[in-house]
Amino acid sequence: MTFQTLTLITLLGLAGPWLAWRQSWHLPVILGELLAGILFGTTGFGVLHPADPTFTFLADVGFAVVMFVAGTHVPVRDASIRSALGRGALRAAAVGVLAVIAGQAIAAWFGTGHGLLYAVLIASSSAAIVLPIIDSQRLGGKPVLELTAQVALADAAAVVALPLVIDPRNAGRAALGALLVAGAAVLVYLFLRRLEDSGIRHRLHRVSEDRQFALELRVSLALLFALGALATRGHVSIMLAGFALGLAVAAVGEPRRVAKQLFALSDGFLAPLFFVWLGARLNLREFGDHPYLILLGVALGLGAVLAHALMRCAGQPIALGAIASAQIGVPVAAVTVGTQLHVLRPGEPAALMLSALVTIVAAAWGTRSTAPTVRDN
Repeated sequence: MTFQTLTLITLLGLAGPWLAWRQSWHLPVILGELLAGILFGTTGFGVLHPADPTFTFLADVGFAVVMFVAGTHVPVRDASIRSALGRGALRAAAVGVLAVIAGQAIAAWFGTGHGLLYAVLIASSSAAIVLPIIDSQRLGGKPVLELTAQVALADAAAVVALPLVIDPRNAGRAALGALLVAGAAVLVYLFLRRLEDSGIRHRLHRVSEDRQFALELRVSLALLFALGALATRGHVSIMLAGFALGLAVAAVGEPRRVAKQLFALSDGFLAPLFFVWLGARLNLREFGDHPYLILLGVALGLGAVLAHALMRCAGQPIALGAIASAQIGVPVAAVTVGTQLHVLRPGEPAALMLSALVTIVAAAWGTRSTAPTVRDN
């Protein structure tokens, strides 16, 4: 990779904010970044080379940071969310049951043999998409609290389940690696909790703020990279390492200063680089050789939307069900890990990303259709 290439990647990252500029469209920023990568990558002009080792490594770092930030967005300390956990857990479980049925049916119909993987995708929700929607649209009330709990639980469960189902032959190894990463995250939580309760963290924070040391950010990144190294050694995705650390930080309480610093680091550089890399890696030309996979992507996306919309039977408004179906982190991880392990068929990664786009469109519709009764006044 050269500075010329890095300049191009950074400029292509601006396609995200440009496409999402009009708020009424409710489009996520990552959509423009993915499309820019597709246009200049394998599918399009071929200017970007996603196999470049430096490009790939920076993208892995970006993926870890993206999942770390997503984990910190889960409101685990919010007492009002805890009160809605029961209803949210029941809905997440019900969607999971429907997802298994739909996933197996779709896998059998298309003959891919990836029923469990499809089930995880259909059941997943993306806290990184849904929670910003709730904040930006000022949604409130009991239904939204239940939605938040449902999404947080579904997102966490999908992140844990994905490494186990994407390569069933090595599920035991993946389970052991996942336990090691989870155990390390618990130790990190206890360590951070001790620093918080003893007042050491506050003293370090004052010195760091006065002297512009950015100590908390440096420690957070060191812990993230350490868990990422453990995940790599344990043959599980760095997605789990980032998300688990994010949950640990959220459980202790993320300082606002660190949140702003992480936002600048992630959304300003690493996240756009990752999504441009992901788009450059997708080969949509394979749809020409396997056009039926377009139907696979649409079927997976509609299956996810339908499974979540059916929670209307459990008292959830259809619009909120459509918002809950939004997914991006888990499909991205499935494409990244599945491609690295060579367990996905040609064209299947593009189909998985197409299914995610279908759910994002449905979430945009749900946002526009949200009843006034669930908005804060």
